[in-house]
Amino acid sequence: MTHAALGLVLAAACIHATWNLLAKRVGGGPAFVWLFGSLSAACYAPLAAAVVVLQKPRIGDIQLLFLFGTAVLHLAYFLLLQSGYRAGDLSLVYPLARGTGPMLATAAAIVFFRERPTPVALLGTALIGVGIFLLAANPHPPGRRRSRAAVAYAVLTGAFIAAYTLWDKRAVSALGIPPILLDWGSNVGRAALITPVALARWGEVRRVWLAHRRDVVLVGLLSPLPYILVLTAMVFTPVSYVAPAREVSILIGTAMGARLLAEGDPARRLTAAGAMVLGVVALAIG
Repeated sequence: MTHAALGLVLAAACIHATWNLLAKRVGGGPAFVWLFGSLSAACYAPLAAAVVVLQKPRIGDIQLLFLFGTAVLHLAYFLLLQSGYRAGDLSLVYPLARGTGPMLATAAAIVFFRERPTPVALLGTALIGVGIFLLAANPHPPGRRRSRAAVAYAVLTGAFIAAYTLWDKRAVSALGIPPILLDWGSNVGRAALITPVALARWGEVRRVWLAHRRDVVLVGLLSPLPYILVLTAMVFTPVSYVAPAREVSILIGTAMGARLLAEGDPARRLTAAGAMVLGVVALAIG
């Protein structure tokens, strides 16, 4: 991997962990998801328009169906992620969600696409399982019910990460939808789908905006950017190098939660996150 590609991937990992830190601090629900999704759609519209003009992609009925599907999947992902952050720590929810996603995507690929993973990939799955066990094991009984809810939301979030990973892979590889256009379409569709809820809770939308305007703007600007940086790196770097390197965000997010938010048990959580990073690397290599 060249220095330029490594720089792009590490920047993407840091940005991804950073916007998740901001989202954790807000602890919002549908109102927050609508606000930053609408902002993302507006800010990245010129880039999407440039892709349409320059690449002239074919957008037929099947492509529109996949654009709608990715919007639904990403909406569920963001809502579950925010529910997880309201229920538990960033250093618990973030690595669980990011780690279980690749593991479940691998399992789904075996079942639906009849892929056959190598022993290295199976070892990676086992390492992720160890990390999940270490994170989910709660040594503090007073917070057990809350931690169980956070773990449940994180695992469900990981399931939707797996779902949209497989769905989006087909959209860009088999149907020819440009990745940037797919991401922008997801933002537009997500904002449109949740608009009725935002209008019904307009008072909550105003409160979130007035109390967390800076965080809303930053999440809206930052959340699409890691994907774009990773795509840029993939232009001149093999996917097998880029995919595992970007998952260093698991460690970064866990460290941010443990240190910046003063969340408990940093040694156990960082150890678990490290096992999950190694597992994801093994999945990518295998």
